[in-house]
Amino acid sequence: MNRLQQTLEITLQLTTVLGQEITPKNREAIIFEVHELIEARAVSMEQLQPPFSEEETKIGKELVTMNSTIQAQLEQLFSELKEEMRQVKKQKKSNRNYTNPYKSVQALDGMFLDSKQ
Repeated sequence: MNRLQQTLEITLQLTTVLGQEITPKNREAIIFEVHELIEARAVSMEQLQPPFSEEETKIGKELVTMNSTIQAQLEQLFSELKEEMRQVKKQKKSNRNYTNPYKSVQALDGMFLDSKQ
């Protein structure tokens, strides 16, 4: 078994996990699993030392192409997560404005001052 086989297997697992449909219910488990696989892959990659055989070079090139697709999938997951966080923040603000609509109104001595003129 060559030295890159373990890294290749971890990378394949990573692409499988990221290829799943990600819903709000399973997102946390998927992120945890992706984190664990990335850490295992990093440890595996640190142990690699040149020189490499022709077969290992071929596997390395395959890993590089797989890594670019993994990176794109991770960026998509991150952007979806950021968008959902923005939506939650916006909803919280909307709920606060609904429960106390006059919080932002500036009143001086019982007098209403219209700020939109």
